[in-house]
Amino acid sequence: MAQLLSESEIQQRSQQLPDEWSVEGKELRGVWKLKDFVEAIAFVNKLVDPAEQAGHHPDLAISYNQVTITLTTHDAGGLTENDFEMAKTISEIE
Repeated sequence: MAQLLSESEIQQRSQQLPDEWSVEGKELRGVWKLKDFVEAIAFVNKLVDPAEQAGHHPDLAISYNQVTITLTTHDAGGLTENDFEMAKTISEIE
């Protein structure tokens, strides 16, 4: 099982992420606003391969042109290095 990060580790790692991401309790949350629904779905589809390869799957919410991505390590009960690595990978997708 992945090791939970301490509060100081979470703060340090969150400062290294782009502005789309914020720490909310035991989750990382990122919000993307795209041109329209079609682009929002295309963006979500680009997440499939990296998430499968990492074995770490985000929670997704789509509202027309806005995609909200939530990351947490459920079996660890909070944020781990895996969440921050997945956030970094997602941030590199365009």
